[in-house]
Amino acid sequence: RLFAHWEAVASTHRVSLPRDMAGPIAQMARHSQAREPVPYVSLSQHGKCEEAAYEERQYPAGKWACVTKGEPMYEQSISMSFMKLMRYICKENSVGCYLGMTVPVLNEIHLAKEKTELVREVVTAYYLPGEFQQNPPVPMDPEIHITERAPLRVLTRVFYGMTTEETILREIGLFWELLGSTDTVLRETYIVASYENPSIPQRRNEIWFICRA
Repeated sequence: RLFAHWEAVASTHRVSLPRDMAGPIAQMARHSQAREPVPYVSLSQHGKCEEAAYEERQYPAGKWACVTKGEPMYEQSISMSFMKLMRYICKENSVGCYLGMTVPVLNEIHLAKEKTELVREVVTAYYLPGEFQQNPPVPMDPEIHITERAPLRVLTRVFYGMTTEETILREIGLFWELLGSTDTVLRETYIVASYENPSIPQRRNEIWFICRA
């Protein structure tokens, strides 16, 4: 039943779910309560009418497992990349065991010149749990690269639901309206942070604006 549910979700992203994903899906479900947060420091919160509109955070340098895909649709790229990362997390690594899930999973996107659509290539990144930061298990999949990402300062804003190119562009537009005119953040590169697996309909996401160095 679990596999059928994920299969239905994958089909909405126009992706077919291979049978060999049944094991990783079951393993992820078993460990769904034990998720390690990616470490960060909250620098400030900015609110409107008692409600936190957005937050400024500092993330330390760290090692991430990354996959880059450039499928026709954004959802296809992130689905295919996440399936590869699930296999790596669950068993297909040099220690041969379940590594543990961290949240959020990051999807780094770029806006095309006209700012009305996304560049096809998306980098999907999984933060290695604390115990593996110094000595990351080697992926069996050559498309997964272990990368040391530099410290990152971001402005973050929560949104819920599906992440499609359309919803992401809308969220970027809404965040710009909230911030007004500023040169402190990048205008071409953004990050979509996902906190729940793709099978949850009203899942929590954040849009991250990257602060200039």
